[in-house]
Order: sequence, then structure tokens, then C-alpha cells
Amino acid sequence: MNPVLILVAAHICSMLGFATFAALLPELRDTWALSNAQAGIVGGMFFAGYVAAVSSWTALTDRGDARKVYGAASLVAAAGSAGFASLARGFASASFFQALLGAGIAGTYMPGLRLLSDRVFGPRQSRAIAFYTSSFGIGTALSLALAGAVAARSGWKAAFLVAGAGPLVAAALVLVFISPLRGAPSAPRAGLLPFASWARILRQRESAGYIAGYAVHCLELFGSRSWMVAFLTFASGVQAAGRGFPWSAQSIAAIVNLLSVPASIAGNEAALRVGRRRWILLAMTASGATGIVLGSSAPWHWAVVVLVLVAYSMLVMADSATLTAGLVAAAPPELRGSAMGLYSLAGFGGGMVGPVVFGAALDVAGGAGSPIAWIAGYAAIGSGCLAAPAAVRFFAPRGR
Repeated sequence: MNPVLILVAAHICSMLGFATFAALLPELRDTWALSNAQAGIVGGMFFAGYVAAVSSWTALTDRGDARKVYGAASLVAAAGSAGFASLARGFASASFFQALLGAGIAGTYMPGLRLLSDRVFGPRQSRAIAFYTSSFGIGTALSLALAGAVAARSGWKAAFLVAGAGPLVAAALVLVFISPLRGAPSAPRAGLLPFASWARILRQRESAGYIAGYAVHCLELFGSRSWMVAFLTFASGVQAAGRGFPWSAQSIAAIVNLLSVPASIAGNEAALRVGRRRWILLAMTASGATGIVLGSSAPWHWAVVVLVLVAYSMLVMADSATLTAGLVAAAPPELRGSAMGLYSLAGFGGGMVGPVVFGAALDVAGGAGSPIAWIAGYAAIGSGCLAAPAAVRFFAPRGR
């Protein structure tokens, strides 16, 4: 069977628990009498677990069969969701199981990409990576929809239990339908904590550039997504009488996120034609500038606000697959797993910082009720992308 289709399907299944807590946050916050800050920390513990584990998981793919790494991590992810359903009773226990879930998904996303990149070569590799990375958004949307549907019928515990089945299905798909590579490494080639490998990777300027680019990309991506509903709510409040949004902010945000999924694939196709580095610079500059326009658009007609938001979300995603394909191509083959781990670590680290940067900019510029503050928020998370044309001179390989 086609390994790309199998790995994309497995990736979507592995993500079923990704947004379960976010979908059920209001109910769980009230049930456990959590403050909003505590509820936010529980949600953020997913990323903490991901960042803590991703480098070790991906380093293991340099030591042996990545299929076994994927299978083990899937069990951890399933345990995170099932444990949440069975044992979570409040802030501390919920935080633990969210972190466990994040640690498990960390061992499926990048090791899954390693499985793909080891089996698809040439121009097909870049396209396959684009489809794989874009399916992250599909998995997120499915996680949200499934959690809401199951919880409405059977309660929140059932929603987490059903989500826990997803990683088990993913593991079965990979172990049954993805064949082991001939001559796959059986002896250790890198340490479990690959600090020495990271130094080698960062000394290679091209790989370091893709890693830095992914960090600022994820800062903007997760920062904008975290504040999207809040911005739409603000925009709805300042609309002229009788010109308010016809749908809820949550519904608009869900549709916008789905519409942005194909942008990563289309962006990778554009990069194949105009050149990878040129496309990344164009996409980053355009997303940073469009974010500032979006922050200014709140009082405009609702249809214009939504169109600008769709355009902005698509531009943010336009370089996602291209960055990943560039890192895979630039990394030394013997250190590809470690490079992917460092890349993912930098990206999700940026993802943790993005919402905080946006919120701090809002506070400094006058609070969420100030129109200027929203411009400042989008400018803050887009500043790294706007600086890309200057930064690329530093990260370009010597001699270019």
C-alpha cells in the first residue's frame, strides 16, 4: 500500500486527543472549579510534554526502527487520553495526563515524518511532506468535532476514552502496513539526548536557518490561532449597528482553520517552481504584513474582516510544508532524526511563546478593548517573519 496514505491516515488518528481538552474546557473548568489561569495551564501542559519528549523520540529513530518508536509513543498517547478519562480529578492530575498526551504525540508526529522521508525520494518527497504536515490541521479539526459530539451524548469521560483509541489505530496502521527498511540501523548512532548532534546540526547554516524559520512560523501560527476567537469577538463588538457577524466567532474560526489546510500544500507546489528560499521569504513577509492589516480591520464590514482573516491564515500556513521539506533535505542523513527533533522542539517552543507575546502586546498597547492593541498584537507575533529577509543573509550557506 502507498506509505504516504498510510502515514497520513495514521497521523490523523494519532491526533484525536489533541484538542479534546480545549473542546471541553468550559465544562471541565466549572466541574473542577478551576480558575481561567489554571485551565490555561492544563491546556498548555500538552506543549510542555511535547517539548520535553520530542528530541528523545526522534533521536531514537537514528538508533533503530522508527516503526517501533511510533508504536511505543502511540501507547503513551493512548494512556494520556485514557488516564484523563479514568483518573483526572482536578488541576494537578489533569495537567499530568495532558503532558503525557503531549509526550506521546511528540513520538508520532516527527517519527512519522521520518518514516515517510526514508521511503519517498526526489520531487515526490517534498509533495508527500506537504500532505503529511497539512494533515495536522485535519486531525485538529476532527479532534474538536469528535470531542463535542461524544461528550454531548455520553459525557466528557467517554470523549477522552474515544480519543484514546485513535493512537492505537495509528500504531496498528504503521506496524501492519509500513514495512521495515532493509538495512535499517540496529546499532546506536546517536545519543538519547542528542546535544552533540544538535551542535553539528546548528553548525550547518542551512539547517539552522530552517529551524529558526520554523520557530518564528510557529510563534505566529499558534499566537494567531490562540487569539482568533477573541479578535472576532472584539470585531463583532465594534461593528456598526445591524452589521454584526452572521455566525458565532467559534464557527468562523473553525471554518478558517479548515480553509487554511490546503495552503500548505499549494505553498509547497509554488516553492518547487519559484525556489524554496524565495517562497519562504515571500510567504513570511506577506503573512507578517497581512496580520497588521487584519488587526486594523475590526471596524470594517464583517465580510471584509473574514476575507482578510482567511487570507492571513492561508499565508501563515503557506510556508509550513516548505520549511519542513527544506530541513529534511538539508539535514545530514545520519542525523535526520535528531535534526527533526530539534526542528520540532524549536517550533513548538515558539508555539508556546506566541500566545504570551500576543497577550503581552495587547496589555502594553491598552488592553483587548483598544483597536490599536490588536494591531500591536498581530505586529508582535509577525515581527519574526517580517525580519526574515534580513535574517536569511546570516543563515545562508557560505559561498552563496
